[in-house]
Amino acid sequence: MPGFAQGTGSLLFTGMNPYHRRLNSSRLVALLSQWTQAGGAPTASPVDVAEQMGQWLSTVDAVTLGRSLHAIETLPGEAGGQRPGLDVGALEAVFQRARDELTRLASSRPAAPKPARERADNTRADAPDPQAEADFAFHLPHYLGLQKQLDARLQALRAQVRQALARGPLALRQLAVLDAVMEQMAAPREQRLWATLPGHLERRFAHLRQAHLQRLQALGQDDDPQRWRQGGGWLAAFERDLQALLLAELQVRLQPVTGLLEAAHNENMEELQE
Repeated sequence: MPGFAQGTGSLLFTGMNPYHRRLNSSRLVALLSQWTQAGGAPTASPVDVAEQMGQWLSTVDAVTLGRSLHAIETLPGEAGGQRPGLDVGALEAVFQRARDELTRLASSRPAAPKPARERADNTRADAPDPQAEADFAFHLPHYLGLQKQLDARLQALRAQVRQALARGPLALRQLAVLDAVMEQMAAPREQRLWATLPGHLERRFAHLRQAHLQRLQALGQDDDPQRWRQGGGWLAAFERDLQALLLAELQVRLQPVTGLLEAAHNENMEELQE
């Protein structure tokens, strides 16, 4: 592909704004912005979630990227004009199965708190203490565990898609190499970003808990921990928010893989039209 490095480098940098706009309009940004406003953040200095999310895209090392683009341009073409086979339909099916599995994982509920003590005989153990769930520390390991699993599976899925593209025509092989470079360069910034999400979740937890207590006080009612998980309960609302945060993060993190698949589909359509 003559001029790939120059053309792709230009498209990459000029294309950051459209990508940034899609990032700004993602469910993750909308959710965190909603939580920030609901939490009573001062309007004089609001948290610019969108800028935090797009920060790594605007600080790419241009020198390293330029060298990588130059190396990508030198990739050999197909011998004798033959293009290796790439089953785009099968690749899209793999992606769909992986996305469904990741969605189920992000939607899983935390395990109920264990009883205060276990008994080896057949006598009843003490009932779980619902008060344990009133502490964010109870929920944090569940969230971090799911986030870690998502991270590992998403990395594997992205690598799998790149490997499939590496068996395709030159344009897709070049794209696969470029994506690997971009993933490596963006990884430290992305990890710093994902590491900020538990803080947002903890503030949301505190907000829901405080709103619950204020509502009870206004109504002159006593608190009943057994109702926290029932419909309308503050803990049930928090669990929905935890799932929503993981699903929104998943949506953003799937975008690079979706982009690779779109490129493969477009390349396949061009081949069919030739």
